[in-house]
Amino acid sequence: MASQTVTETGAGDGACAQPGSKENAPNSVTPNGGGQVSTSAGEGNPASAPASGRKRRTRARRRRGGKGSAPKPLQTTELPNTSAQELAAGQAAPQAQSAPEQQKRDPGADAPQQGARRVAAPATPRRKQDLYAALDLGTNNCRLLIAEPLERGFKVVDAFSRIVRLGEGISHSGRLSDDAMDRAISALHVCRKKLSDRGVERARLIATEACRIADNGEGFITRIEEETGLALEIVNRETEARLAVAGCATLIDREAEGVVLFDIGGGSSELVWLDLRNRTYQRGVALTRFIRSWMSLPLGVVTLSERHGGVHVTPEIFEEMVADVLEALEGFGEAESLAKAVARGQVHMLGTSGTVTTLAGIHLDLARYDRRRVDGTWLEGTAMTAMIQKLVAMPFEERVANPCIGADRADLVLAGCAILEAIHRKWPCPRLRVADRGLREGILVELMAADGVWRRRRSRTRRPR
Repeated sequence: MASQTVTETGAGDGACAQPGSKENAPNSVTPNGGGQVSTSAGEGNPASAPASGRKRRTRARRRRGGKGSAPKPLQTTELPNTSAQELAAGQAAPQAQSAPEQQKRDPGADAPQQGARRVAAPATPRRKQDLYAALDLGTNNCRLLIAEPLERGFKVVDAFSRIVRLGEGISHSGRLSDDAMDRAISALHVCRKKLSDRGVERARLIATEACRIADNGEGFITRIEEETGLALEIVNRETEARLAVAGCATLIDREAEGVVLFDIGGGSSELVWLDLRNRTYQRGVALTRFIRSWMSLPLGVVTLSERHGGVHVTPEIFEEMVADVLEALEGFGEAESLAKAVARGQVHMLGTSGTVTTLAGIHLDLARYDRRRVDGTWLEGTAMTAMIQKLVAMPFEERVANPCIGADRADLVLAGCAILEAIHRKWPCPRLRVADRGLREGILVELMAADGVWRRRRSRTRRPR
């Protein structure tokens, strides 16, 4: 697959595209800097090592026992419970300001699994075949991203996305249904083949809300490994919030004093306040240290639409959805402090989800989804409100026919709009930046930072002659 094609990169509840279709992807993503994203097609693999480096590389291969072919079953990697800033800097860092007690990490939820391994970073630039992968099995979608490191970022070389609706009916039964699990297994077989065909060695494979809350979630993870050879980890909500920040950090305005970042998922929605008033540098992965407060709402597009219905949504039903979300937002630990920061100005929203990409696509009047035009788009608050009102007034059949919604999302998009509307009413930021990226990009950034990919290259450029 050429690096030009990718499906739905980084959207929490499904980016705006036709189901199962492929759409334009960024040729490269740069995790460093603020507000700028590299999408140039001309960047290649980092320069080859000099002759002396070949000997070191050969010795490293012998120590590893071969030339780095993909192990079977795939060996996955779980990062330790360190912040992305620590991973980027390679040292211990001050902890972010503590969240309320009930929002602290679930004990043991992210402990490394037995058999997980970490591959030592080579002393020479990575070969082209040394690829990284990130897989996100969510309540609504199953997504895979495979990338190779560049000098200042990474290039997507393969991707996959399929709507599986794993959490369908879970709000009523508390369990993953047989049909939903079968759909997910089918998608994961495709992912496993891509990982094998590409010879991926460094990967992190995660499952989120549906598997977290389902009575049979752990059992399903075991079944996945037995049937596909993929060892997924169920991550906790704090990790999910942190990965969203790491994946979207380059879209933060350099001049912003704060950001309200949200990731609208299928079964839950993560909300993060980044307090950037004391920011002294712009490295994207390090911005997680500025997390002031966060929360995970037990509401997503699937759960909210199942509660209120998603096909025929009247303005009254929509307001009931918004009211549910506003009630849940009362649990945000520093709601008043955030409101004061928003009132001072210089705080913007940053959204990663199919909801916001849909709004952006409609706002841009796209005949078909174009990720390059959507990712990074700014929406004024008034324009965002107008787009939401337009969708609420749109009949179901018209939503199905819209190229930025489609049949698979027509019954979910208004639930996402209700979550967005509630966040905006609570903290009325004047601008929203749209991100067609998220957890998978965050995983890739953290894995590469843990290996010191960019740090090593920066140190080489600063080495005295």
